[in-house]
Amino acid sequence: MAKPNYSFEKRKKELDRQKKKDEKKARKGEQNADGTESTEDADESETVVEEA
Repeated sequence: MAKPNYSFEKRKKELDRQKKKDEKKARKGEQNADGTESTEDADESETVVEEA
C-alpha cells in the first residue's frame, strides 16, 4: 500500500487559502471602485471636517 503524501496535501491547502484570500481582496477592490468609501477614506474626510 502507498503511503500518503502529506506535503502535497499541505501545499494544496495553502494554495486554496491563498486563492480564497486573493478573491476576497479582489471583491473588496471592486466594492471600493464602485464608489463606496472604505473606512480609511471616511476617517480622512472626518478629520478635514473637524479642522474646517
